[in-house]
Amino acid sequence: MHPRSLILIFAPFISALAPEAIAFGSIDPFRAEAITPPRAQLATMPESGFIPCRSLPSGAVFDVLDVVDLALCQNPGTHEAWANARVQAAQVGVAQSAFLPGLDGKASVSRLRSEGDTATQHNASLTLSWLLYDFGARSANLENARQLLSAAASTLDATVQTVFLNALQSYYNTQAARAAVTAALESEKASRESLSAAEVRYRVGTGTPADRLQAQTAWSQAALNRIKAEGVLKTAFGTLANVMGLDASLPLRLADIPDTLPGAAFERDKRDIDALIAEARERRPDLRAAEAQLKAAQSTVDFTRSSGLPTLSLGTGPAWQGTSGNGGNFSSHSSSIGLTLTLPIFSGFNTTYKVRSAQARAEVAGAQRDSLHLQVALDVWTAYQSLTTASQTISTSADLLASAEQSERVALGRYKAGVGSILDVLNAQSALAAARLQRIQAMLDWRVARAALAKAVGALDSSLLNPAGSTKP
Repeated sequence: MHPRSLILIFAPFISALAPEAIAFGSIDPFRAEAITPPRAQLATMPESGFIPCRSLPSGAVFDVLDVVDLALCQNPGTHEAWANARVQAAQVGVAQSAFLPGLDGKASVSRLRSEGDTATQHNASLTLSWLLYDFGARSANLENARQLLSAAASTLDATVQTVFLNALQSYYNTQAARAAVTAALESEKASRESLSAAEVRYRVGTGTPADRLQAQTAWSQAALNRIKAEGVLKTAFGTLANVMGLDASLPLRLADIPDTLPGAAFERDKRDIDALIAEARERRPDLRAAEAQLKAAQSTVDFTRSSGLPTLSLGTGPAWQGTSGNGGNFSSHSSSIGLTLTLPIFSGFNTTYKVRSAQARAEVAGAQRDSLHLQVALDVWTAYQSLTTASQTISTSADLLASAEQSERVALGRYKAGVGSILDVLNAQSALAAARLQRIQAMLDWRVARAALAKAVGALDSSLLNPAGSTKP
């Protein structure tokens, strides 16, 4: 048989299988892309779909939606989780392919020499093999792949919520650092005013050098606190850029956020704690992932057990052979069809211990699921108490700030009038600076605790970024 004949024989099969043989990634007969979860994006509301990942122009002012959107789109953690989900979706296709027959072609050309005679031998064959029955091994393997895909999808959801929360925390930390710088500047300005008043009284003879030195010390301390606050702000900006998937050195501009208090949307979070825990156990993606991992491990037990059982396969295909040389030309054609029963008899107890190992791994997955089941309740309880404390602190910090501002005005007015001491002024200004920072921290704690509770319940989404019913303090 001439090599050209071999090409002609295999041409129809090569043409039919060209998409898989040439463009491996361009076809999707098992619709793996359809079962792949979407990449991480920010959904503004369930009915409005997703905000597409976009690049903001240089010098843009970022609000909280922009920060979270960029974090979800550009953070490497979400990219990794999405890629893992795509891997598992493809593995579902691999498992489904085991139910289809396989077709292999083989061709060879060899040159033979014997006692001065030479001959060329051509061989070609097509073999179709089809596993007909395997006692459920393929079904167990497919179920394992599907459960691992479900686990990967839930892990992607958990990663999205983690990045979401990290972005919120970094954003509010940065906003709090900005507010702390502003508060430090106000404290420095007040200290400078106190120093000016002490210098005036000293010049007119109603003040002492000690008053002036104490005021000078307070002003220097206020300046030092401002410098430290500015350093903290720069670090916070770098951390925020990193969470957003940007270089830490990239300059960012943030939009101002209003001071808000819990409104109607906050009341939703104050339901019965048991109801919150029950909802969390229904919604937490990491718990769903652990449940899917357990089911995948149980499917592995079935697959391992089935791998030690008999299999029945069908095999068929034509074969061609030809020889040409000094002794003449010879060609033949044959075909075969048959059933093959493979019966494992003894494998050195390999299957026995593989099954035991798979069962133990399933127990491990079950224990991990149960541990996370308990952890969910603790997470919700801790986040709930933190939010309750933060909401109570907000109103108290507002009262504290108002009282400290009034006390500082009175103390400075009395000192300028010559009836108060510089210590009263400095103490009042120190208390005011502390009250400002406590107010800033209270607002930060409330926002972060609210987001942490939403994540603990598994309900962290963009509706949290614009709480309805919020009011000015």
